[in-house]
Amino acid sequence: MRRASWLAMLAGADFIKTSTGKVQPAATLPLVTLMLEAVRDFREATGRQVGVKPAGGIRTSKDAISHLVVVSEVAGDDWLDPDWFRFGASTLLNDLLLQRQKLATGRYSGPDYVTVD
Repeated sequence: MRRASWLAMLAGADFIKTSTGKVQPAATLPLVTLMLEAVRDFREATGRQVGVKPAGGIRTSKDAISHLVVVSEVAGDDWLDPDWFRFGASTLLNDLLLQRQKLATGRYSGPDYVTVD
């Protein structure tokens, strides 16, 4: 994975990403950590920053928070920006909407009843 990431970055990739998320396991925390180390080391070697997009396997807000902590600790706070780190996790959106509903109302409701202001 590390060599493939470097080849993609040397070829001019703006982002590296995991698989489409259709094949499991996809964006495991160890794999995302490896990708973050690669982009961090690449920037140190070349001066060029490359983004990371993990896809698949990030299903809950808690999963997302774990990944964001790793981003900060491994690559640095520069990557805590949508220009440099994005989730490719459509299932995560449902959980984020449910969490938002709980904050607004104090209770969870089903995904069919989530309202967004």
